[in-house]
Order: sequence, then C-alpha cells, then structure tokens
Amino acid sequence: MKFIPTALADVIVVEPDVFRDDRGFFLETYSQEKYARGGIAGKFCQDNHSRSSRNTVRGMHAQRQHPQGKLVRVLIGSILDVVADIRRGSPTYLKWISVELSDDNFRQIYVPPGFAHGICITSEFADVEYKCTDYYDPADELRIAWNDAAIGIRWPIDNPILSDKDRRAPTLADQADLLPVYLEARP
Repeated sequence: MKFIPTALADVIVVEPDVFRDDRGFFLETYSQEKYARGGIAGKFCQDNHSRSSRNTVRGMHAQRQHPQGKLVRVLIGSILDVVADIRRGSPTYLKWISVELSDDNFRQIYVPPGFAHGICITSEFADVEYKCTDYYDPADELRIAWNDAAIGIRWPIDNPILSDKDRRAPTLADQADLLPVYLEARP
C-alpha cells in the first residue's frame, strides 16, 4: 500500500495493493493501523455513499465549526476528485489539486479537516463512498461556488449538473469570515 503526499500538506492519495486472479480481485480498503502509519490518523465516525450521473459536480463543500476529514473512494465508475485549501493564513491558501479516482485504479484520497472538497463524475455514473471524521451537520455546512474564480479550479466540464444548493453557493469572498483558520502544527 502506498501513501502519496500531494502539493497540499496532509492531503494524501492512497494506492492500495490489489490482488487479482481468475475469480476477480481483493484489496484492503482501510486499516486504522496502516493508515495511521501512512499519515491518516483521524478516527472515522460516519460513512456516506452517493451515486451521481455523468457531468454532475458535487461541491465545493466543507463544515465550519465541525470540520470533517474524509477518506474518499469510488466503488463504480470514475470521478475527478478536487481538494482546495480554504484555511485563512495557510501557506497553500486557495491552492487546489485534483486526482482521478475510479473503480479501475482503486485510489483513495484523504481530505483533511479545513479543506473544501468536490467531485465531478466523468463516467456514465459513479458510486462514491467516503468515511468522515465528524458527523455531518446541515447547520454547519459551508458551500462554495464550484466555479469561484478566486480558487480557479479547472473542471473537465463547463455546464455541470448541480443541486439547487450548489447552484446558489456563494463565493469565498462573500463568506470570508466563515472560513476556517490555519493553525500551524506545533513541534
């Protein structure tokens, strides 16, 4: 199993070992001890599963007072997974990365608390499952416009299918006082 750091501190791509034979395949999708050694030490308390059709964008989402770390994987299909650092004062503030997750590459991505997260479905449909380090609280939700120019995410589509909430999501500038604050790690 490989734990691959990204350009955003603490955002980690996981490439599990996949054992294939004539029957199909087997892989370990989570082991608390192994993932902690790989830099993913959060305790997970909630699992979520979504299905979306091609050209759907879900995001960009975060929580304010109860930020969630997320360990994301695709069960069926493929997605472009996007993570943006929205922590005020962070050295990588407004920087973002993207990675393809699919049922073929078996990759996972860990999104730490304080980062915004979104996905774009690139296959006919995709089933996405993710573990969370805190419970979802609709009153604590932070939605950011998927096409906010301040972040400048390069999505693979121009006219995504969006939920009503995501369609009405404000820009970062419109909610700057609600963004999480970067707390430098102490030695």
